[in-house]
Amino acid sequence: MKICVLASGSEGNSTFLATENHKILIDIGKNVKYITDKLKEIEEKPEEIDTIIISHTHNDHVAALERFVKKYHPKIFMTQKMFFDLPNLEKYDNIIIYEDDIMLDNLKITSIRTSHDVSDSRNFVLEEKGESLVYLTDTGYLNRKYFQILKNKNYYLFESNHDVGMLMNGPYPKWLKTRVLGTSGHLSNKDASFYLTKLIGDQTKKIILMHLSHKNNTEEKALEMIHQTFQDYNIEFTNITCAKQDEITKVTND
Repeated sequence: MKICVLASGSEGNSTFLATENHKILIDIGKNVKYITDKLKEIEEKPEEIDTIIISHTHNDHVAALERFVKKYHPKIFMTQKMFFDLPNLEKYDNIIIYEDDIMLDNLKITSIRTSHDVSDSRNFVLEEKGESLVYLTDTGYLNRKYFQILKNKNYYLFESNHDVGMLMNGPYPKWLKTRVLGTSGHLSNKDASFYLTKLIGDQTKKIILMHLSHKNNTEEKALEMIHQTFQDYNIEFTNITCAKQDEITKVTND
């Protein structure tokens, strides 16, 4: 499984995956030129993207969708509620509505419902031939009923949006601070670190912290929190990096 986060943050999100038979984007924020340029950086061609999976319809996750699909015509997987949120795609003839799991040949994609201020929000566990990936971002909390589904996977792409102190002392108006901190907002560094202590296991190879706020977080704070939390729980795991807004992550290619 080849994995590369192309962009992650409030200005746009997209992650590339190459499996045995498919080349996939999870979300497609930013713009077509950015996505195309970043794919070329990892020696991938935009016309070979055959699948786009949408987690939710906020603009930072779908900004390039309409133009990209008109040009390259991949399949789009989205839920019915997401479809109704995107009326400009009503005449696009390559949409597949999912509600639960998705099967793409040998690739199983388990959809989990998450809590975000949008009509429908999903995150995913992807598994193929013994390899596994958790994609979890844009949620105010993680329901315990999903812990077993998410446990001991190889790769975790996991939201660590804000440092609570920076957020509360930062420039956001009160209503926006309340939204970010709420159960339909985003995971803080502390939340993400705690959840990951319950999820990672001896099969885990890498954690990529996602959707870091430009104004309310830093890579240093996110990494400090997770390393300290892991130490508190006697977890020895250090292969942790942060995804960036305008730079790709190092390609993972097992």
